[in-house]
Amino acid sequence: MRIGVTGSGGKLGRATVERLRVDGHDVIGFDLAGTPGAGFTRVDLTDFGQTLDAFLSVTARHDGLDALVHLAAIPVNGLVPDAATFHNNITVSFNALFAAHRAGIRTIVLASSITAMGFPFDEAPLALPVDETYTSANNTYGLGKVAEEAIAAQLVRWTPETSITALRFTNVVGADEYATFERAAEPGYRRDLIGSWIDARDGAQAVALALAHAAPGYEVYNVAAPESGVAAPSREVAERWFPGTPIADDLGEYESLMSTRKIRERLGFAAEHDWR
Repeated sequence: MRIGVTGSGGKLGRATVERLRVDGHDVIGFDLAGTPGAGFTRVDLTDFGQTLDAFLSVTARHDGLDALVHLAAIPVNGLVPDAATFHNNITVSFNALFAAHRAGIRTIVLASSITAMGFPFDEAPLALPVDETYTSANNTYGLGKVAEEAIAAQLVRWTPETSITALRFTNVVGADEYATFERAAEPGYRRDLIGSWIDARDGAQAVALALAHAAPGYEVYNVAAPESGVAAPSREVAERWFPGTPIADDLGEYESLMSTRKIRERLGFAAEHDWR
Protein backbone atom coordinates (compact mmCIF):
# COMPACT_ATOMS: atom_id res chain seq x y z
CA MET A 1 0.00 0.00 0.00
CA ARG A 2 0.93 3.62 -0.38
CA ILE A 3 0.45 5.10 3.08
CA GLY A 4 0.57 8.72 4.20
CA VAL A 5 1.84 9.33 7.73
CA THR A 6 1.22 12.71 9.35
CA GLY A 7 3.56 13.68 12.16
CA SER A 8 6.22 11.52 10.52
CA GLY A 9 9.03 13.40 12.27
CA GLY A 10 7.83 12.65 15.80
CA LYS A 11 9.00 9.84 18.08
CA LEU A 12 6.12 7.52 17.17
CA GLY A 13 6.03 8.83 13.61
CA ARG A 14 9.64 7.91 12.91
CA ALA A 15 9.16 4.41 14.29
CA THR A 16 5.94 3.99 12.30
CA VAL A 17 7.50 5.09 9.01
CA GLU A 18 10.40 2.70 9.55
CA ARG A 19 8.12 -0.22 10.44
CA LEU A 20 5.78 0.30 7.50
CA ARG A 21 8.67 0.53 5.07
CA VAL A 22 10.19 -2.67 6.45
CA ASP A 23 6.78 -4.27 5.89
CA GLY A 24 7.06 -3.34 2.22
CA HIS A 25 4.76 -0.31 2.04
CA ASP A 26 5.41 2.88 0.12
CA VAL A 27 5.31 5.56 2.82
CA ILE A 28 4.96 9.32 2.36
CA GLY A 29 5.64 11.39 5.46
CA PHE A 30 3.86 14.69 6.09
CA ASP A 31 4.99 17.08 8.79
CA LEU A 32 5.54 20.78 9.44
CA ALA A 33 9.28 20.38 9.87
CA GLY A 34 11.79 18.20 8.08
CA THR A 35 13.94 18.04 4.98
CA PRO A 36 11.87 17.58 1.82
CA GLY A 37 12.95 14.65 -0.29
CA ALA A 38 11.93 11.18 -1.38
CA GLY A 39 9.15 9.99 0.89
CA PHE A 40 8.59 13.29 2.71
CA THR A 41 6.78 16.56 2.04
CA ARG A 42 6.41 19.53 4.35
CA VAL A 43 2.73 20.31 4.96
CA ASP A 44 1.02 22.79 7.27
CA LEU A 45 -1.84 20.58 8.41
CA THR A 46 -3.67 23.54 9.97
CA ASP A 47 -4.33 24.61 6.36
CA PHE A 48 -7.12 22.47 4.86
CA GLY A 49 -6.15 23.35 1.30
CA GLN A 50 -2.57 22.18 1.81
CA THR A 51 -3.76 19.04 3.57
CA LEU A 52 -6.24 18.02 0.86
CA ASP A 53 -3.76 18.85 -1.89
CA ALA A 54 -1.03 16.79 -0.21
CA PHE A 55 -3.33 13.78 0.19
CA LEU A 56 -4.55 13.88 -3.42
CA SER A 57 -1.06 13.98 -4.93
CA VAL A 58 2.34 15.61 -4.68
CA THR A 59 4.46 15.91 -7.78
CA ALA A 60 7.52 13.62 -7.59
CA ARG A 61 6.17 12.04 -4.39
CA HIS A 62 2.85 10.25 -5.01
CA ASP A 63 -0.33 10.30 -7.10
CA GLY A 64 -2.76 9.11 -4.45
CA LEU A 65 -2.85 7.34 -1.09
CA ASP A 66 -4.36 3.97 -0.19
CA ALA A 67 -4.33 4.63 3.56
CA LEU A 68 -3.60 7.35 6.09
CA VAL A 69 -1.95 7.17 9.51
CA HIS A 70 -2.67 10.39 11.39
CA LEU A 71 -0.22 11.00 14.23
CA ALA A 72 0.43 14.76 13.99
CA ALA A 73 -0.34 16.84 17.07
CA ILE A 74 1.06 19.08 19.75
CA PRO A 75 1.91 16.07 21.94
CA VAL A 76 1.09 17.28 25.48
CA ASN A 77 -0.40 20.15 27.41
CA GLY A 78 2.02 22.84 28.53
CA LEU A 79 4.05 23.39 25.37
CA VAL A 80 1.67 26.18 24.34
CA PRO A 81 -1.32 27.68 26.17
CA ASP A 82 -4.14 25.23 26.83
CA ALA A 83 -6.63 26.65 24.34
CA ALA A 84 -3.94 26.72 21.67
CA THR A 85 -3.29 23.00 22.25
CA PHE A 86 -6.97 22.23 21.65
CA HIS A 87 -7.40 24.59 18.69
CA ASN A 88 -4.29 23.30 16.92
CA ASN A 89 -4.95 19.62 17.46
CA ILE A 90 -8.65 19.61 16.64
CA THR A 91 -8.02 21.69 13.50
CA VAL A 92 -5.22 19.42 12.33
CA SER A 93 -7.23 16.27 12.98
CA PHE A 94 -10.40 17.58 11.36
CA ASN A 95 -8.39 18.67 8.32
CA ALA A 96 -6.66 15.28 8.07
CA LEU A 97 -9.82 13.22 8.52
CA PHE A 98 -12.01 15.35 6.30
CA ALA A 99 -9.35 15.66 3.61
CA ALA A 100 -9.01 11.87 3.62
CA HIS A 101 -12.79 11.62 3.30
CA ARG A 102 -12.82 14.03 0.35
CA ALA A 103 -9.82 12.29 -1.26
CA GLY A 104 -11.50 8.89 -1.09
CA ILE A 105 -9.01 7.42 1.40
CA ARG A 106 -11.03 4.74 3.16
CA THR A 107 -8.44 3.19 5.50
CA ILE A 108 -7.36 5.43 8.36
CA VAL A 109 -5.50 4.89 11.62
CA LEU A 110 -5.85 7.75 14.10
CA ALA A 111 -3.67 8.40 17.15
CA SER A 112 -5.84 8.91 20.21
CA SER A 113 -4.54 8.85 23.76
CA ILE A 114 -4.77 7.70 27.35
CA THR A 115 -5.85 11.30 28.00
CA ALA A 116 -9.22 10.36 26.45
CA MET A 117 -9.77 7.79 29.21
CA GLY A 118 -9.14 9.58 32.49
CA PHE A 119 -5.51 10.77 32.58
CA PRO A 120 -4.18 11.89 35.06
CA PHE A 121 -6.67 9.73 36.98
CA ASP A 122 -7.25 12.10 39.88
CA GLU A 123 -10.69 10.46 39.88
CA ALA A 124 -10.61 6.70 40.21
CA PRO A 125 -11.74 4.79 37.11
CA LEU A 126 -14.86 2.65 37.35
CA ALA A 127 -12.88 -0.59 37.25
CA LEU A 128 -9.36 -1.91 36.62
CA PRO A 129 -7.78 -2.54 34.21
CA VAL A 130 -9.29 0.43 32.33
CA ASP A 131 -10.66 -0.67 28.95
CA GLU A 132 -11.86 1.12 25.83
CA THR A 133 -15.42 1.60 27.10
CA TYR A 134 -14.28 4.33 29.51
CA THR A 135 -14.04 7.88 28.14
CA SER A 136 -13.14 10.90 30.25
CA ALA A 137 -11.12 14.04 29.44
CA ASN A 138 -9.47 16.15 32.14
CA ASN A 139 -7.36 18.59 30.10
CA THR A 140 -7.57 20.30 26.71
CA TYR A 141 -5.32 17.74 25.02
CA GLY A 142 -7.63 14.95 26.18
CA LEU A 143 -10.72 16.97 25.25
CA GLY A 144 -9.35 17.23 21.73
CA LYS A 145 -8.82 13.47 21.55
CA VAL A 146 -12.40 12.79 22.68
CA ALA A 147 -13.63 15.19 19.99
CA GLU A 148 -11.41 13.58 17.35
CA GLU A 149 -12.76 10.13 18.21
CA ALA A 150 -16.31 11.47 17.88
CA ILE A 151 -15.54 13.03 14.48
CA ALA A 152 -14.03 9.76 13.27
CA ALA A 153 -17.07 7.74 14.36
CA GLN A 154 -19.42 10.09 12.52
CA LEU A 155 -17.37 10.13 9.31
CA VAL A 156 -17.64 6.34 9.19
CA ARG A 157 -21.42 6.78 9.21
CA TRP A 158 -21.17 9.01 6.16
CA THR A 159 -19.20 6.43 4.19
CA PRO A 160 -19.85 2.97 5.68
CA GLU A 161 -17.08 1.39 3.61
CA THR A 162 -14.54 3.47 5.54
CA SER A 163 -12.35 1.92 8.23
CA ILE A 164 -11.11 4.22 10.99
CA THR A 165 -9.15 2.75 13.89
CA ALA A 166 -8.42 5.03 16.85
CA LEU A 167 -5.41 3.87 18.87
CA ARG A 168 -5.31 5.20 22.43
CA PHE A 169 -1.56 5.40 23.00
CA THR A 170 -0.10 5.79 26.45
CA ASN A 171 3.32 7.38 27.09
CA VAL A 172 5.62 6.48 24.19
CA VAL A 173 9.15 5.55 25.23
CA GLY A 174 12.03 5.67 22.76
CA ALA A 175 14.71 2.99 22.58
CA ASP A 176 17.13 5.45 24.21
CA GLU A 177 14.80 6.45 27.07
CA TYR A 178 14.77 3.32 29.26
CA ALA A 179 16.83 4.96 32.00
CA THR A 180 13.62 6.40 33.42
CA PHE A 181 12.63 2.91 34.61
CA GLU A 182 15.36 3.15 37.26
CA ARG A 183 12.58 4.82 39.26
CA ALA A 184 10.11 1.96 38.75
CA ALA A 185 10.10 1.00 42.44
CA GLU A 186 9.04 4.49 43.59
CA PRO A 187 5.46 4.41 44.99
CA GLY A 188 4.18 7.22 42.75
CA TYR A 189 6.09 6.37 39.57
CA ARG A 190 3.79 6.63 36.54
CA ARG A 191 0.78 7.15 38.81
CA ASP A 192 -0.83 9.56 36.31
CA LEU A 193 -0.38 6.91 33.59
CA ILE A 194 -1.78 4.12 35.82
CA GLY A 195 1.65 2.55 35.44
CA SER A 196 1.42 2.18 31.66
CA TRP A 197 3.95 2.78 28.87
CA ILE A 198 4.70 1.65 25.30
CA ASP A 199 7.95 1.31 23.39
CA ALA A 200 7.80 3.40 20.19
CA ARG A 201 8.62 0.31 18.12
CA ASP A 202 5.72 -1.60 19.66
CA GLY A 203 3.49 1.41 19.06
CA ALA A 204 4.47 1.19 15.39
CA GLN A 205 3.59 -2.49 15.45
CA ALA A 206 0.10 -1.56 16.68
CA VAL A 207 -0.29 0.83 13.74
CA ALA A 208 0.83 -1.86 11.29
CA LEU A 209 -1.63 -4.36 12.78
CA ALA A 210 -4.48 -1.85 12.65
CA LEU A 211 -3.80 -1.30 8.94
CA ALA A 212 -3.51 -5.02 8.24
CA HIS A 213 -6.80 -5.79 10.01
CA ALA A 214 -8.72 -2.76 8.75
CA ALA A 215 -12.39 -3.49 8.17
CA PRO A 216 -15.34 -1.18 7.49
CA GLY A 217 -16.40 0.57 10.66
CA TYR A 218 -14.93 2.40 13.63
CA GLU A 219 -12.90 0.76 16.41
CA VAL A 220 -10.94 1.99 19.42
CA TYR A 221 -7.98 0.10 20.89
CA ASN A 222 -5.76 0.85 23.87
CA VAL A 223 -2.06 0.66 23.04
CA ALA A 224 0.26 -0.05 25.97
CA ALA A 225 2.82 -2.64 26.92
CA PRO A 226 0.85 -5.63 28.25
CA GLU A 227 2.97 -5.53 31.43
CA SER A 228 3.15 -2.42 33.57
CA GLY A 229 6.02 0.01 33.87
CA VAL A 230 6.23 -0.22 37.64
CA ALA A 231 8.10 -2.74 39.79
CA ALA A 232 5.34 -3.75 42.22
CA PRO A 233 2.65 -6.34 41.37
CA SER A 234 -0.35 -4.77 39.64
CA ARG A 235 -2.97 -5.72 42.24
CA GLU A 236 -0.86 -4.15 44.98
CA VAL A 237 -0.42 -0.99 42.90
CA ALA A 238 -4.14 -0.81 42.06
CA GLU A 239 -5.17 -1.14 45.72
CA ARG A 240 -2.67 1.54 46.77
CA TRP A 241 -3.59 4.06 44.06
CA PHE A 242 -7.33 3.37 43.82
CA PRO A 243 -8.60 1.88 47.09
CA GLY A 244 -12.06 0.41 46.74
CA THR A 245 -12.04 0.31 42.91
CA PRO A 246 -13.12 -3.08 41.54
CA ILE A 247 -10.20 -5.10 40.13
CA ALA A 248 -10.60 -7.92 37.61
CA ASP A 249 -10.33 -11.32 39.27
CA ASP A 250 -8.00 -12.51 36.50
CA LEU A 251 -5.63 -9.52 36.57
CA GLY A 252 -2.13 -10.79 35.79
CA GLU A 253 0.68 -10.33 38.31
CA TYR A 254 2.23 -7.43 36.39
CA GLU A 255 -0.54 -6.80 33.88
CA SER A 256 -0.98 -3.22 32.74
CA LEU A 257 -3.79 -1.31 34.45
CA MET A 258 -4.48 0.17 31.01
CA SER A 259 -6.12 -2.87 29.48
CA THR A 260 -4.55 -4.30 26.33
CA ARG A 261 -6.81 -7.34 26.18
CA LYS A 262 -8.84 -6.12 23.20
CA ILE A 263 -5.87 -5.34 20.93
CA ARG A 264 -4.13 -8.58 21.88
CA GLU A 265 -7.20 -10.72 21.26
CA ARG A 266 -8.50 -9.03 18.10
CA LEU A 267 -5.34 -7.81 16.35
CA GLY A 268 -2.76 -10.23 17.74
CA PHE A 269 -0.67 -7.48 19.33
CA ALA A 270 2.35 -8.83 21.18
CA ALA A 271 4.89 -6.34 22.53
CA GLU A 272 8.50 -7.15 21.67
CA HIS A 273 10.15 -4.83 24.19
CA ASP A 274 10.08 -4.79 27.98
CA TRP A 275 11.94 -2.67 30.53
CA ARG A 276 12.31 -5.47 33.09
